[in-house]
Amino acid sequence: MEFGICHLNCIAIRKEPSDQSEMVSQLLFGEVFQVIFENSDWLKIHMDYDFYEGWVLKKQVYPLDKDRFKRISESEKHFSNEMATYINDQKDQLQILTLGAVLPEFESGQFVMNEQKLEFEGEVIHGRKPKSSLVLTAYKFLNSPFLWGGRTPLGVDCSGFTQMVYRINGYQLFRDAHQQASQGEVLSFIEECEPGDLAFFDNEEGEIIHCGILLANNYIIHCHGKVRIDRIDSSGIYNVDTKRHTHKLRVMKQIF
Repeated sequence: MEFGICHLNCIAIRKEPSDQSEMVSQLLFGEVFQVIFENSDWLKIHMDYDFYEGWVLKKQVYPLDKDRFKRISESEKHFSNEMATYINDQKDQLQILTLGAVLPEFESGQFVMNEQKLEFEGEVIHGRKPKSSLVLTAYKFLNSPFLWGGRTPLGVDCSGFTQMVYRINGYQLFRDAHQQASQGEVLSFIEECEPGDLAFFDNEEGEIIHCGILLANNYIIHCHGKVRIDRIDSSGIYNVDTKRHTHKLRVMKQIF
């Protein structure tokens, strides 16, 4: 297999080719990839969207030929804008899709998966949206539980959250927080920031370990235990429940 597509709602991308290996990210429905290495059960993949690499189970993906991979890769992306919805698969069985699922070659309420046309009746979002739309999408993830490597409302990590909010609205972010911190333009003061801008936080060694999306009036939405809203000041994030600072502010960025 040279190229492939995910035809399940989400599957684990693991650090090593083992079910016991750490999940470093997830491959979502409709996302395509290139195969770097293949053994009897596992594929090492290079994701088309954010260039992330890792291992997925071969039985959880579907092969694509080069022409269709290129067509999907270069086409405008349409996403499910529903928290959770269902489609009927080729065997007329229900399959769940969550927020941010990609609908390949979507047109007139239909998309193509595994060489068959399927109907989608949910809300679809596509194209580059204004910054205000980022905040609306971020609120949809509110109270989603933290899951290391997660990228869906059923479980998400801090950078998976920011990446998906931006992606659904037509903007590209890398996968990990330290990678995202290399993008965009630096904002010097909180007063310069607008809702939808990003904030990044570091540890004592100066490594970027956390990120979140800025809201109006010195609030931030971020994933810490769950996707939650806290206060932010020049020192960092102030947890409204524990009444203490939890993350040290490193830099704020405007991606637009």
